[in-house]
Amino acid sequence: MHFIKTIGATLIVCAALLSGCATIQPLRFHSSIDSLAQADANIKKRYVLMPGGKKEEVGDLQFQEFAAYIDKALTANGFVKVNTFQGADVVIFLSYAIGDPQTYQHTYSLPTWGQTGVSSANTYGTVSSYGSTVTNSGVTTYTPTYGVTGSTTQIATDTNYTRFLFLEAYDAATYAKEKKMNQVWKTSVVSIGSSNDLRLVVPYMVTAMKPYLATNTGHKIEVDVLVDDPAVQLLRGGQSSVTK
Repeated sequence: MHFIKTIGATLIVCAALLSGCATIQPLRFHSSIDSLAQADANIKKRYVLMPGGKKEEVGDLQFQEFAAYIDKALTANGFVKVNTFQGADVVIFLSYAIGDPQTYQHTYSLPTWGQTGVSSANTYGTVSSYGSTVTNSGVTTYTPTYGVTGSTTQIATDTNYTRFLFLEAYDAATYAKEKKMNQVWKTSVVSIGSSNDLRLVVPYMVTAMKPYLATNTGHKIEVDVLVDDPAVQLLRGGQSSVTK
């Protein structure tokens, strides 16, 4: 009987845990998009893509990988890549970075499970008599109930990284004639999460920013991209991703 009671309690706990798991949100990457643009930015479609940071160079393999993502996103928005400054409407500078790790603690509660009471009691036994004496012998079986009996406070430590991706487009003709940097549009993406692997995160950031390239968002736009988003897989050329 005790064995049966134990199994019943275990099943109740497992069912509650499974119910809680059903509410867990799918894994996703969150990004904040901010984009500014001149009124005629969208008509300047021919571009040259160049490194924008001090650490990036055209021949750098990581820059080439990220630039390929940007090229796909720009092409999907009607842009045309050219090989020379003379044939370009805009020169687009790509830069990216990752911040130092930020570690913080937070508390959360976990329910504790146990017996909360007794739902019923049944007595089984026999009555015997000997002369004028009557004897009653029996066993009472109790059916317990189980549920949340309280909670415990847990402390967790998390480490997050801030990831940055910037695109800045400048008018090619103005620079060629006047040597001035006339900015046509710029789009920035900031993403905070547990991964410090830019190669993992950048495709999600590019996917998030794609609809807002060369536009004026008017304010920051918050975008979530699911881990298994088909747009990311298309951007990566069918490569699978691994989350951390």
